[in-house]
Amino acid sequence: MSIHNSYFSRNNTIVYSGFTNTGRNPIIELYYGDGNVKDPYGFTRCIFDIDLTELIEKYQAGIISRDCNDNITHTLRMTNTSSFNRDFLNKETSEEKERATSFDLILWRIPYVNFNEDNPQYWDEGVGYDFVDNDIVPEDRNYSIRPSNWFQRQTIYDWEQQGIYDNTNNGVFPYNALDIVAIQHFEFGNEDIEFDMTNEINEILNGTYVNPVGWGISYLPQLELLSGTTKAYYTGFFSRHTQTFYEPRLETVYDDLILDNRNDFTLGKTNKLYLYSYEDGNFMNLDETPLVTIKDQNGVAIPGLTNLPSCLRTQGVYEVTIPPLIGFPTNCLLTDTWSNIILNGFSLPNVINEFVLYPTQKTLQIGINSLDPSIYGFDFYGIKQDEKILNTDIRKVSVIIKKAYTKNQMLPRVESYYRVYVREGQTEVQVQDWTRLNRTPNEYYFIFDTRDKIPNEYYVDLKVVSSGEVNTYKRTIKFQIVNKK
Repeated sequence: MSIHNSYFSRNNTIVYSGFTNTGRNPIIELYYGDGNVKDPYGFTRCIFDIDLTELIEKYQAGIISRDCNDNITHTLRMTNTSSFNRDFLNKETSEEKERATSFDLILWRIPYVNFNEDNPQYWDEGVGYDFVDNDIVPEDRNYSIRPSNWFQRQTIYDWEQQGIYDNTNNGVFPYNALDIVAIQHFEFGNEDIEFDMTNEINEILNGTYVNPVGWGISYLPQLELLSGTTKAYYTGFFSRHTQTFYEPRLETVYDDLILDNRNDFTLGKTNKLYLYSYEDGNFMNLDETPLVTIKDQNGVAIPGLTNLPSCLRTQGVYEVTIPPLIGFPTNCLLTDTWSNIILNGFSLPNVINEFVLYPTQKTLQIGINSLDPSIYGFDFYGIKQDEKILNTDIRKVSVIIKKAYTKNQMLPRVESYYRVYVREGQTEVQVQDWTRLNRTPNEYYFIFDTRDKIPNEYYVDLKVVSSGEVNTYKRTIKFQIVNKK
């Protein structure tokens, strides 16, 4: 499994019935209640758009592929400004704002004008910062009424409906006409946002949802319309202008794991084989997915294993799953023939590879003795220790796994994982959870794309599972990602 992060291209918090713009504020403040905004109630709504350019490029290139499986998820993640200290619960902020608890937030699409997909409501982020005008310092330039705001999306364009939708189910665009993407309950008020946007983003990738211009987050109408309160109830999330590591993002998780069994193709087990397609050292996709035929030691096609369909696992890598072989002699040489290889409209010759069919005992141990756990050592290349890497690089990090205290005893089949994180003091902030290393006939590796990572100092841990024991090797690799100016 791999992760791609897409970040906000713009965000703003609009205030009920007000011209205030807070597009440049590092905090997204959502409140409901009195708020001294407008009797008998007041509230705010967050609007944002996501830069999906790199995600779409990866999808179209097949780096993120739905061919072998459909297990792609997209999750909107926003860090709550109160999530770091539970002592904040049910307390006021430094500005005497009451912290909200027990509420629901909804995620919704910014609608088209008159439901016409050819007429999207384009909007500007704005340059405002403060929610309130400073009467004592009139020249305070942190306050702005330039669009977008409750009434306007751009200087000469208004929202079709003030506030984008009407929560009383009246007006030009009522609440019940909204496309609700997700809803999340907040019991304590300090939870992070984790909205599932899988169906929404997949519709953009496959062209079903055209001309998207963003989404909004707000309280349920029952809370927005709550009157008679003496206080405003707030919750806050870091915006794209935060100076911290907690920039909001869309996290895409996709399965591009390669577990090649060419070196350990075992009798009686399901095995996978792969075809790797390169052009001038770069992965390339073929026009069609190849077909695979397995032949026995006599060169005869095995019944049921002819013209097996392959699938695109990731860019330039084709996978075929071979059902268990039973009743064949072991330690014999079989072949896999890849046909229907077409590139740029031209048919290419079949590719014939070899593999050895091993007995089940190669990977299975049954007896009276338990197996002692192993201690491992690692070498790696692709990233240097303490290297400074531009945030335009894509690195292939190869990991050599061997028994500890040996030089050349490399291990061909190890259940191994890596994780990536940054550190804030003694806290490890997860960037990518434990993810299995790709295994090919000649190496273990993972791909690290710096383009969707925030500049910081990063650490990589490695983990190996052996004989029921899990051994974690901390801070095996340390490096920095830096901005390119």
